[in-house]
Amino acid sequence: MTRNDIAETIFASFLLGLAVLLLLSSGVLAAEPFTSAYTSFDTAKCPHQPGGDEEDYGSWRCPGYRGLPMRLSAGDQRMFVSFGKAGANDIAANETFAAFNSADHGTVEWRLAAGQRQPFATILQWQVMTEADHKAEAKGSSPASGRVLVVTRLGKDGTCHVGYVDARANGDANRLARKIADEQARSFRCGQDKPVVLGAVSPGLILPGKAR
Repeated sequence: MTRNDIAETIFASFLLGLAVLLLLSSGVLAAEPFTSAYTSFDTAKCPHQPGGDEEDYGSWRCPGYRGLPMRLSAGDQRMFVSFGKAGANDIAANETFAAFNSADHGTVEWRLAAGQRQPFATILQWQVMTEADHKAEAKGSSPASGRVLVVTRLGKDGTCHVGYVDARANGDANRLARKIADEQARSFRCGQDKPVVLGAVSPGLILPGKAR
């Protein structure tokens, strides 16, 4: 091999290494593949445990994904949703919105990492009343016009809300919710970290968490 051949080989190796670094920095190779599974639920078809107080509407236990049940409860026109066997003991079982809301039926998106059988997060759409809805309710019945995607962390270290996306203010709401799930859910510390709000938020829709 001549000196020119050696030089060309070294230069080619350098270019290949540079290309790999560029791909990693752009996320093409660094991105971990994720998949989604979907399940539907309806509290009208799930076992119900009545509540003891006037404003306690009780709880429901609905089937989820791969043996992970859903636990839903409601009171004072607000709902709470948790996942897994711990159910009522998880932080998510006490997380809701300040405004009246509901999530008594719908579709759950379960996020899974490549090669894993157990999901690490869920995405569920809630119906949440806006300030305008509450004003209209004072004059009569008013349905909730807000639509919020709630990202919930799953795992042995806790189940809790990681973030929120206004589904009506963002045309790419599903992508934003998956971004929260894929990038933050597994490292999120329930009880310590604050949920985030990603994307635009409609006027009058009050969301917990930190806007980004």
